[in-house]
Amino acid sequence: MLECGAAKYASEIPLILKCNSSNSLATEKDQAVTGTVADALRLGCAGIGFTIYPGSEYCFDQMEEFRELAAEAKAAGLAVILWSYPRGPMLDKPAETAVDVCAYAAHMAALCGAHIIKVKPPTDLVALPANKAAYEQNKIDISTLPARIQHVVQSSFAGRRIVIFSGGEKAGTDNLLTTIKGIHDGGGFGSIIGRNVFQRPKAEALDLLNQIITIFKS
Repeated sequence: MLECGAAKYASEIPLILKCNSSNSLATEKDQAVTGTVADALRLGCAGIGFTIYPGSEYCFDQMEEFRELAAEAKAAGLAVILWSYPRGPMLDKPAETAVDVCAYAAHMAALCGAHIIKVKPPTDLVALPANKAAYEQNKIDISTLPARIQHVVQSSFAGRRIVIFSGGEKAGTDNLLTTIKGIHDGGGFGSIIGRNVFQRPKAEALDLLNQIITIFKS
């Protein structure tokens, strides 16, 4: 898809080529490798992106695929971005965004060698029984969104990696901005809010982007 606009925007916008992909008809928690580092360089991209599903039966295959692409991208001077979205037979829907699971997913992404890590904003649920005692004994604060964001960032080599958070489904403006402020206050580096922009009228979308930029600049 980048080929439709890369010639116009490659020198103006730091493009990222997503190198694996799924679709809404798929039933397996996996993605197909659909792009290469050579494609990214040909399109003038600044980096590559990739998704792994920690907890999936395919997670180790995805990690190995990512490692190979990441090594090649780094050798070519490209940034490497990793979407780390837990899902699999051990995790029900609430557990996918539990604070302990999100923090672990971010840590896995850092271990895999990502420069930039994307995870979902964590809830206050501690999903894995083995983790509950550790959170209580160490008095890890997960009572607020900023505290949970700070914990996830700390899990990524103590903040030595850039951690951004997904925006999820379209939300009301007030609720979305509350989440954005929580991400900012917790030390998150940014938020991906594509659907929350694309699914709004242009004037409303531009105003929303301006408000989000103002929050992260503060």
